[in-house]
Parts: sequence; C-alpha cells; structure tokens
Amino acid sequence: MRCFHRRAAFLTALIAAVAVTAAAQDEVFAFMPDGGRTLLEQARAEGLPEGFEGAMGSETGDAETWLGRLEAAKADAPALAALDGWQTDTLAHYLAANAPLAEGELPRDGRDMALQLCQSCHIITVVVTQERTREAWLGTMNSPSHIEIATTPAEREALADYLVINAGIPIDQIPPELRAGGASY
Repeated sequence: MRCFHRRAAFLTALIAAVAVTAAAQDEVFAFMPDGGRTLLEQARAEGLPEGFEGAMGSETGDAETWLGRLEAAKADAPALAALDGWQTDTLAHYLAANAPLAEGELPRDGRDMALQLCQSCHIITVVVTQERTREAWLGTMNSPSHIEIATTPAEREALADYLVINAGIPIDQIPPELRAGGASY
C-alpha cells in the first residue's frame, strides 16, 4: 500500500512539474505569433457563425478561398473581426491545409510544429529569425538532414506557410536566453 502512495505522490509531483514547465515555456515563447490552431480555438471560444463552422467541417479550399470566407464571417464574429492581417492569413492557411476539420482535437499548426520539431535539433531562433520563401522553407524541410523528421508532406507545407507569414522576427524581439547558440547538428 505504501508503494502505491509513493507512486501516486511521485506522479502528482511529476504532473505539477510538467504543468509548471509548460507554463514557463509558453511565457518564453510568447514572442512567436499564434498558429492557426490557437487562433481557431480562441475564435471558437467566443463563437463563430453557424455557416462558417459548417464550412470548416465540410468544405475544402485554398488559402484565398478561406480568406474570403473569413472576411465574410467577420461581420458576424467579433473574434474574427479582431484578427489582424497576419493572423487572418495564418488562420486561412491553416484551414486550407486542414479543412474539412473533424470533430475533436484540432491538428497541430505551424507554431506547434516549430516548437516541437525544429527545436529537437537547434534553438528556435535559427528558424524564426529567417525571412524566406515557401520554396526555400520546403527545400530545407525536404533536405536529407530534415526529411527524417516525423512529418507528412502536408504538415511540411503547413509549417512552411506558417513560417513565410510569421518568421523573420527581429532578433531584438527574441528573449535574450534564446538568442545565443544555433544549430546543434
């Protein structure tokens, strides 16, 4: 019985440590613009027009198509109306990559992938300070040193879209603790 209590106490402490670490990580990386998943979750929390929700669940389209749908929905959705141009573009590209969306958890977005995958080899600054074309990002992601990263071609395209829209962040906007270092491969 004591062993059970020790395990339970250990698991509770571990869960608390992970929660604190995740909160601290969110703070450190707050300089990175939200990805489409986060923007969509926030907009949904405030309420989206029924027609727009229906379109997300049943329709496809390229980024331009989704930009049009977002602009049309802004009249009836304060959360969408509050998005700036970059956020709207980020959300449109996310929807183009992922719609129709099934019920349940949303697919990861470019920000999620940059934090989860890019940092496995190098500091995030190496990625987010670069202003590159979509083709250049895809070239890097499809290179021998990156192709082994567990992503689908569609995810690589979604990550490239996120980076084209949101990367090129000036170094002075990056927390000092993330400025040093670089590639570790």
